[in-house]
Amino acid sequence: MLMGEYTHTIDAKGRVILPVDFRPELGSSFVITKGLDNCLFLYGEEEWERLSAKLKALPMSKPEARAFARFFIAGARTLECDKQGRFLVPANLRAYANIGLKQDVILTGADARIEVWDKEKWLRYAGEVDPN
Repeated sequence: MLMGEYTHTIDAKGRVILPVDFRPELGSSFVITKGLDNCLFLYGEEEWERLSAKLKALPMSKPEARAFARFFIAGARTLECDKQGRFLVPANLRAYANIGLKQDVILTGADARIEVWDKEKWLRYAGEVDPN
């Protein structure tokens, strides 16, 4: 299970450090794609295959199902970390999540995936759902 919350900075080349606690679960190769709520989702290869199978099972005769599958698949990219544990966030996905270069991001464990959020957006979201 992926869990925890970590703050890192996107560097000038669009790279972010993958927290050490997430690396064993995510694996050496993983998938990044658009997520819900304008964040990004990271999936390990096995979890991506499970999600992909669910997307393939959607009724493609329904416009909503096609749109949902396209949303996740069209933006997806397979990534690997470099020797320093950094991965490159593609420019189109940075734009989708409103993440700029040299900007703080939050990486959160969300059970079977990691979410990458613009820090300010995450703080607003967390404040809205805070049970207190």
